Amino acid sequence: MIKRIYVAGHRGMVGSAIVRQLQTQGNVELILRTRSELNLTNQASVNSFFETESIDQVYLAAAKVGGIVGNNTYPADFIYENLMIQSNIISAAHNANVQDLLFLGSSCIYPRLAKQPMAESALLTGTLEPTNEPYAIAKIAGIKMCESYNRQYGRNYRSVMPTNLFGPHDNFHPENSHVIPALLRRFHDAKVNGEKEVIAWGSGKPMREFLYVDDMAAASIYVMNLASDIYEANTELMLSHINVGTGVDCTIRELVETVAKVTGFQGAIKFDISKPDGAPRKLMNSSRLESLGWTSAVSLEDGLAQTYEWYIQNIECIRK
Repeated sequence: MIKRIYVAGHRGMVGSAIVRQLQTQGNVELILRTRSELNLTNQASVNSFFETESIDQVYLAAAKVGGIVGNNTYPADFIYENLMIQSNIISAAHNANVQDLLFLGSSCIYPRLAKQPMAESALLTGTLEPTNEPYAIAKIAGIKMCESYNRQYGRNYRSVMPTNLFGPHDNFHPENSHVIPALLRRFHDAKVNGEKEVIAWGSGKPMREFLYVDDMAAASIYVMNLASDIYEANTELMLSHINVGTGVDCTIRELVETVAKVTGFQGAIKFDISKPDGAPRKLMNSSRLESLGWTSAVSLEDGLAQTYEWYIQNIECIRK
């Protein structure tokens, strides 16, 4: 039987990776809409879309995302757009009798001082990181919407929380990007321009975990298709989300040195200790997912190499 699957946000980094993997399956018909074709913040448009498309599964990967600068500059936009997107899709999916939905969240849902590694049980146990609190609040609301529809209507709406993601179709903007695309762009430019050194922010001592986006896509599809009895036996009704990570972290210094290696930069690397380090460590506890039979497959260096290759191939479009 052919499954009609809607991937919301199919042009984004995570959504495009999910699409690539679903396209390899023979029993899938993908339903995709660009932003100009379907405004996900418009409730009437989203309702009409679901009423006419006979969708079987939904991957909710659409979101307004950005780095610290973006989150600090546009907090109202981040909380409003994300709440509207996920509320419209989850509600419309239920009204159209879509039984299966997967909501993609973020590790920023956890308290800024959460015990490391961060387990699912850390949710709502402390104060969030102020720089991305509006975005985190929206993602927490998405988790609770899924759980509430499951409780009240018996839906099969699941949530996955990835660690720091990177890969093809990432945001390489010089000011609004996350650490890996920012570093890849900076080291590439330094190599091309013959610069003798690259300056990285902070001491290089903080530790972070990174997951290649194709691994995230594979995990999402895996969780979506878990049998209900297995999923329910390994989660809780009101703590049902699942962390997705590698279980391995590295220092920012190690990350910077690996990016330099991947890009072929031969100059010096200096760390500006006048810049903030952020939290000393952020690592996800992914033992729940591992117990369900899934682990990541792509190493950090291999993922960086594949991401850099994609960046080089698409650099002209990225920089327009």
